Amino acid sequence: MARQAGMYRVDQRTNTAWIMIVATGVVAGLHIWKLSPALTVIQQEFGFSLIFSGVLLGVVQVAGMVGGLAVSLLSEVISQRRTLVLGLLLLVLGSALGALAPSAALLLATRIIEGAGVIMVTVMGPGLVRRHAPAKNLNMAVGWWAAYMGMATFIGVFSTALALQHLPWHLWWGILAFTTLIPIPLILKFVGADEPSGSAALRAAGKRIAITARAGRVWVSALIFGCYTVQWMAVVGFLPTIYEEFGLSAVVGGLASAVVGGLNAVGAIICGGLLHRGANGRTLLSCGFALMALTSFITFAFDYPTHLLWIQMIAVGLFSLSGATIPTTMTRVVVDLAPPGGSAPASMGLTQQIFNIGNFTGPMLLASMATLTGGWNATWWLTAAFCVLGVLLTRLLSRKNSPFSSTQHA
Repeated sequence: MARQAGMYRVDQRTNTAWIMIVATGVVAGLHIWKLSPALTVIQQEFGFSLIFSGVLLGVVQVAGMVGGLAVSLLSEVISQRRTLVLGLLLLVLGSALGALAPSAALLLATRIIEGAGVIMVTVMGPGLVRRHAPAKNLNMAVGWWAAYMGMATFIGVFSTALALQHLPWHLWWGILAFTTLIPIPLILKFVGADEPSGSAALRAAGKRIAITARAGRVWVSALIFGCYTVQWMAVVGFLPTIYEEFGLSAVVGGLASAVVGGLNAVGAIICGGLLHRGANGRTLLSCGFALMALTSFITFAFDYPTHLLWIQMIAVGLFSLSGATIPTTMTRVVVDLAPPGGSAPASMGLTQQIFNIGNFTGPMLLASMATLTGGWNATWWLTAAFCVLGVLLTRLLSRKNSPFSSTQHA
């Protein structure tokens, strides 16, 4: 009997395999977060506006905005593992070309190439983690995958802020390009090869993706994800700029921003543990959105004197920590929402498209609001509005489909 498409030749449900997949996600995330602490230096070199800064921060998500379903189709044809490796190679190419970019426009183009690499890694990651993690460790593994962005933020923001004290940003881009090559042989060694559908099965794969794209519950779950990313990416992305306005040095501001990103990873790991112990997913999502609204209000609504800046730092740290409940819970749920005859990678691909629309638009919306109002104080209205929408969508999803019962058991 012929192997079914997508079946693995060998059972490689090992902790080493899923840990390598999470590490790959972290490496991909470094390319998103290397820009944030370098933004002021690049802005001075190329001379562009705050709003263009928001575009530069968010444009890495463009490929994800339009290519999530295309990536899931590609994985059906060439296999998930090969798609993951191809994503890393695109990141290498984009970062290497970015190191040579002589203008803001060309740097913008290389960020789109990097975005294509990021979407390939992030669409493949959750499904590969679920397929490779031992059943008893599944919720924990999903929690660690959801933490990849927080870990990437911590490592990427702080290492970049530190490196740019001694290196030009062009050289740092080149170093990160070389670093991205390292996971490739480890993936080939530890992550099991899956049997692709092949071009002959392209029509069947397209049909599965079409069935998934018509499922309303997948769209609702994707919008919940987007309500989180539109605010988290914007707030954390501009933190180094905000701290510089307070007079903090690049290294101190970078460290403070990195800690905020790292707290998101901590929150994701804690949430994974809570899901493993049977915590209710709807409750986790509602509490996460409520705390994000409260802490963003504390962060932005007041003008803090320098000696009270620690209050704002704690508030934005809690914003990031509590927000981690949303990607962790939804990552655990979304692949189970694919309808009968649908495709789990397509479910994640569609979710990633909406997820990345939030990532792309968030920095621009926040920058536009700050520009129009003359400061950051009114930006909490933006975050609070998306928190309210997220809670309403969570109630709709849980009432119509009761998907959160699946989070309680591996």
